[in-house]
Amino acid sequence: MAVSRETLDELALTDAEYEAIVERLGREPNHLELGLFGSLWSEHCGYKHSKPLLRLLPSDSPRLLVTPGSENAGVVDIGDGLAIVMKIESHNHPSAIEPYEGAATGVGGIVRDIFAMGARPIALMNSLRFGSVDEPRNRYLFGGVVAGIAGYGNCIGIPNVGGEVYFSDLYAGNPLVNAMCVGILSTENLLSATTGGAGNLLMLVGSDTGRDGIHGASGLASRTFEDERELRPTVQVGNPFMEKSLIEACMEIAKAGHIIGLQDLGAAGLTSASVEAASNGESGLEIDVALVPRRETGMTPYEVMLSESQERMLVVVKPGHEDAVKAVFDKWDLQSTVIGTSTDDGLARILDDGEPQGAPPVRTLTDAPQYRLQGVKAEWLTALQSRDLSEMPLPDETPADILLRLLASPNIASKEWVYRQYDHQVQTNTVAAPGADAAVLRVKGTGKGIALSTDGNGRLCYLDPYIGGMIAVSEACRNVSCTGATPIALTDCLNFGNPEKPETYYQLEQCILGMAEACRALDVPVISGNVSLYNETQGVGIYPTPIIGCLGLLDDVRANIGMGFQQTGDIIALLGASDIHTAPSTLAGSEYLEVMHGMVAGRPALDIKAEAALQRACRRLATTGVIRSAHDCSEGGLAVALAESCIEGRLGMDCGAESALGVKLEEGGARWHSALFGEAQSRIVVSFPPNRLNSFAAICAEEGVPFCELGAVVPDSFKIAGAIELSLSEIDTKWRRGLENRL
Repeated sequence: MAVSRETLDELALTDAEYEAIVERLGREPNHLELGLFGSLWSEHCGYKHSKPLLRLLPSDSPRLLVTPGSENAGVVDIGDGLAIVMKIESHNHPSAIEPYEGAATGVGGIVRDIFAMGARPIALMNSLRFGSVDEPRNRYLFGGVVAGIAGYGNCIGIPNVGGEVYFSDLYAGNPLVNAMCVGILSTENLLSATTGGAGNLLMLVGSDTGRDGIHGASGLASRTFEDERELRPTVQVGNPFMEKSLIEACMEIAKAGHIIGLQDLGAAGLTSASVEAASNGESGLEIDVALVPRRETGMTPYEVMLSESQERMLVVVKPGHEDAVKAVFDKWDLQSTVIGTSTDDGLARILDDGEPQGAPPVRTLTDAPQYRLQGVKAEWLTALQSRDLSEMPLPDETPADILLRLLASPNIASKEWVYRQYDHQVQTNTVAAPGADAAVLRVKGTGKGIALSTDGNGRLCYLDPYIGGMIAVSEACRNVSCTGATPIALTDCLNFGNPEKPETYYQLEQCILGMAEACRALDVPVISGNVSLYNETQGVGIYPTPIIGCLGLLDDVRANIGMGFQQTGDIIALLGASDIHTAPSTLAGSEYLEVMHGMVAGRPALDIKAEAALQRACRRLATTGVIRSAHDCSEGGLAVALAESCIEGRLGMDCGAESALGVKLEEGGARWHSALFGEAQSRIVVSFPPNRLNSFAAICAEEGVPFCELGAVVPDSFKIAGAIELSLSEIDTKWRRGLENRL
């Protein structure tokens, strides 16, 4: 073999993959060509272990305007000549090294994916995971990531309208930073990442190219952290002010008719941008790296092609239109340079001042090997799933003490410390701000609205990857349904450990199979996404964490409802259950079990048909004005959901002894902990006026969804007969200050 093991390790290529490259080329690759293959055949770009599994996800819908996976982001028609563009991506490994810049450039990258489609970015969301907030390094990572998201997003004028943050020890070595962006466009302005055939001009616009980010796709995002190598040079530094100019300039040229395609320079930089565009255009390409503007001297063709310097776009320009395009970029003070052309020979020809440096076939570069492995269920998982939770001793604390403790838990407590750093009102579309089950935005120029949520519970996927994958999809859609919106599209970011380990591959495969079943049952396609594997340090992987971003559509944005109780005297009911769940099995993977017993065990459960019926009923109840509020019952169980609805609405509640909850607690005896804090799925806490009870019951009956009355909305107190009696101020203080007190 003509290349060292050290070089292959740096590129995350195996010996067999190198031999495959030699066989396909019919010769040994040179140093530059090997670098191109290393990046494009990396897990991050080539999806070697995940692409065969991702094909299992439903991706059909009459609303789709592009084939999922074929473009930078997914696109769905929402009527009125408009479409929504959306995608979620990870920047986990860079954020573990340099949290501010890692998170900031993650935001910049996902935004470029959206406006590369010709869409104006209108909203950001994020999903974050860190180790215990009690550890100084985790607090440093947490603070840096939040500051990076805020610093970049606020400067480019895109509202950050929601998301989620969770903490667990298994994320200490590998924090997760998943960023989601949503954009809107007129359907006639939809762009593609393509060269459009031969003879078009390749123009590079934006920042100068430096040495930052080299091997980011292959060396950083496609292998585990195993040693103390210096990795900071692989983390890029962003410039949000240049990104803002890029957005406006690209929006202008997208409408002008001068260009064929537009592509972001993200992972693998100029290599992936140019080669993938040529592949989509079924063409070749010729680039002279000597024409690429640089901010560092002495850069080699290898470094120029693999640099991941930020705020750069590849624009495919119609011949003869380059001056008009350059004039637009000049107006926005952006440097633009024609660096090559598309060709008809199918080769990726790289020159340096006219001298050939390499010419591998485009099709070979984009045809990474794919691996369908055999997953193996870990022996320890069976033991965790079979743990009899009915044997768990009752804690010494009272139910009221436990509720206050859970409300102060960093996983449940208010995340206001996070989102108050984000500008969520810029662009003036935001109707429901961060902190709700889902964000709601108006679609200007129409009466419509969109709802957005992110969700994913790593503990549940750890205990049962299949059911956990179903629950991730269900909860994201349930959050959107709670606003009254109909889920119409999903984007996913699949965060897992080393897929080459049979036990990790089992988690990945089972999660995707579970997600696919839920998507079919809820009739919602996956239109875009990202896979982040090798989230592992010193052999210890993260929880399997599929993050689901959901897009919902409201025909009338004014019909949206929130999670807070609205009016004293309203009936409080639990939608989705005719009785209060007291089975100890509902404590599986719960916040209660981890906080009170330091344990993650049990086996979660979900009836997906019941879930689909529940969400249909909730949407009907909301859009017909029957219910005033709806709140997903999830982390912390029923007691926490009730408390959150009280806090959000600034009103109390009274579940007296005559209510279903009060009676069950008296009868259930030792099972009150699962009744109050169990996390049974497919339940929504709702409130409505007493005079709408008949309408409420009729819709539930038509959809086949059970319900039970829990109590009534009252001015101040939080009362569950026989268990809890607190003032609203007590629960509000614990919840609102819980995270900040730990920080």
